[in-house]
Amino acid sequence: MNNSSILNSKIFKPLLISALFLLFCVKPTLSFSQEKAAEASEKPFDPKEVVFEHIGDSHSWPVAIPFMDEHFVSLPIILYTDKGLEVFSSGKLGFHHEEGHEATIYKGEHYSYKLEDKKVVAVDEAGEAIKDAKIYDFSITRNVISMWLGMIVLLIVFFSITSAYKKRVGKAPKGLQALLEPVILFVRDDVAIPNIGVKYVKYMPLLLTIFFFILINNLLGLVPFFPGGFNLTGNIAVTMVLSVIVLVVINFSGNKYYWKHIFTPDIPLWLYPIMVPVEIIGILSKPFALMIRLFANITAGHIIVLSLISLIFIFKTAWMATVSVPFVVFMDCIELLVAFLQAFIFTMLTSLFIGMAVEEHHH
Repeated sequence: MNNSSILNSKIFKPLLISALFLLFCVKPTLSFSQEKAAEASEKPFDPKEVVFEHIGDSHSWPVAIPFMDEHFVSLPIILYTDKGLEVFSSGKLGFHHEEGHEATIYKGEHYSYKLEDKKVVAVDEAGEAIKDAKIYDFSITRNVISMWLGMIVLLIVFFSITSAYKKRVGKAPKGLQALLEPVILFVRDDVAIPNIGVKYVKYMPLLLTIFFFILINNLLGLVPFFPGGFNLTGNIAVTMVLSVIVLVVINFSGNKYYWKHIFTPDIPLWLYPIMVPVEIIGILSKPFALMIRLFANITAGHIIVLSLISLIFIFKTAWMATVSVPFVVFMDCIELLVAFLQAFIFTMLTSLFIGMAVEEHHH
């Protein structure tokens, strides 16, 4: 069989590129867990610890880059206490100490501090929490950094597109402008106009911001190496804030027909005690559904991928990679679709709820 024909085939090169990419993507995950695997004789590998470390927020950021000895970047801790402001590095608290090891205590200017369940608490000389100490945590955590990163990418993309439109008035789009213009037109023509109607222009900045903010962070969360690999849109606090913004916009946009339908619907009076509370609950249930849907779908995908990778360390054999890695690749392909789908669904339902609030009723 002629080997040169195989090497020059159209199928071989994409497969080779894919294999090298997967090797590079999986390597950081293996590097990140090699210390745990080395201690397997002393402490069994706990996949739950790895999964919850990834999907939760933290005062550190894992940097599992090949050939790099340090696997964490310590982030700044900013505390406002009843005695004053404290600012120091999370590395001084031993942010990546293992379970069963004594937590590091850092003696600050006003209090001594340590981490308990990833929360900074003030402690006395014996290491016991001081109940009377008032601490307000404004620390820059992993989710905060990842949110800033997503915002920076969002601003760079849209300022670049804005500049391109100003410079190329009347000309065909090119580059990034040509790539994203169909997406922007899709949000306008297939999401905003059908659901909101003639008043869509007022809400386009909000819808585009929501769509691209969710999309960019979903995609960055799928990148398995620094500075990606975070779970921002799988954090319920982030999805809750997005949902609260939608709730405020919907209710401040509501016209008299919207509020009439809630408080004085055209039904018999004896049904008011039933229907009015139901309608009020409906005001809150719409953004609540948005919050839970985005949170659950993104978090579930990350958990499944990490669980499949964990099989290698549970069975303590590299041969398990021949099973887990193909499944991880398959799940990543699905998650790529989910990244777009969840951004679309959140934006679509937001525009639908806004449309219901601003719709004019004709008799």
